[in-house]
Amino acid sequence: MSPSRAPLLLAVLAVLAALAPGAASGSRFLQVGFTDHAAALNADPKFFTTLGQLHPEVLRVNLYWGGPLGVARRKPLNGADPGDPAYDWRRYDRVVLNAARLRTRIAFSIFGTPDWANRGRGRNRPPDNMVHLEKFAYAAAARYSGTWERREDDRVMPPVRLWIAWNEPNLNLGLVPQFIKVRGKWQIQSARNYARICNAIYDGVHVTALTGQRVACGVTAPRGNNAPNQRRPSVSPIAFLKAMKRYGVRDFDAYAHQPYYGSPRETPSTPPRARTAVTLGNIDRLIQEVTRLYGPKRIWLTEYGYQTRPPDLAFGVTWAQQAKYLAQAYRIARSNPRIDMLLWFLVRDEDRLDGWQSGLLSVTGQRKPAFEAFRRMPRLAEPFVFNENDGYSSVPLAFPSG
Repeated sequence: MSPSRAPLLLAVLAVLAALAPGAASGSRFLQVGFTDHAAALNADPKFFTTLGQLHPEVLRVNLYWGGPLGVARRKPLNGADPGDPAYDWRRYDRVVLNAARLRTRIAFSIFGTPDWANRGRGRNRPPDNMVHLEKFAYAAAARYSGTWERREDDRVMPPVRLWIAWNEPNLNLGLVPQFIKVRGKWQIQSARNYARICNAIYDGVHVTALTGQRVACGVTAPRGNNAPNQRRPSVSPIAFLKAMKRYGVRDFDAYAHQPYYGSPRETPSTPPRARTAVTLGNIDRLIQEVTRLYGPKRIWLTEYGYQTRPPDLAFGVTWAQQAKYLAQAYRIARSNPRIDMLLWFLVRDEDRLDGWQSGLLSVTGQRKPAFEAFRRMPRLAEPFVFNENDGYSSVPLAFPSG
């Protein structure tokens, strides 16, 4: 064996030992998977081939309402009708069908306002009328109800039961403005707007009355500066959660959070240096606040990952450390009975120098030790089964209520 490969092999063996049955206890419902919007939507068959080797239980993908990849780039006549001619679902149908063949559940994040819905002010600004968003959420849930037949080929679309309202609304990436001044005082406008977004998507999905539908709200980034006067203001996750409640978020099935590390010196169990941050190292703080405000809601960790060096020399960890931290993150999530989902970002490194390098594959396709570590993770969720000839049978998720 090459001496240069020996440390990687030892790292893999150590990680596999940590992931062995019995290494963790607590959550009986933890699902593992990936968040990888671009790769899933690019229709690259290699992506789904790789997923077939990794066996994720969940694949999270943005379901763009508007924008270049949007379903509704022009205004529909009846926004609640999945068959309205203004809607183009083809890109998302492919994702759902490809995932179903791999027995992987899809979690769709409804995101991005069309130009026609907010007078062209950008997809990270809310719609002028939330009824349009509620109708779109209904149309999406109806199309992916498990009973919808496509007009072009009479194929019944597999079901989607996992829904997420928007993405990182406590950052400008998700919503602007973050703050506005009212009568001389700053208020968290992003949380006010997000309360309406969460309610619209929750209501739109649940009005279908389909069994097993789950809608997560929050989807908060781990840090925020709470500084209205900065060039790029943002809101810390606990402050945003409190403001969500204050501004009228009525209900959700799960609270989603994205507990990324803040420094390559941090392990998954390291508490963050910033008191306002919420990473995996202090995730209990967020869970306690969710419980105080909304009761024992489920927790979904909808993005997590460690970038590697090479190629990221500033924020990356070694390939062996990435595999080790993936195993530690799994143990932390598995040990917490409230956490139902842990999704890694990404499958393969992005090919841009300023992109994310947290994939389990390098940009050239080389497997990192974390690839095997993920593949060997225990799978706890009940199975999702799809057969090309017989259609599908979806075992309802056994998430506890509340």
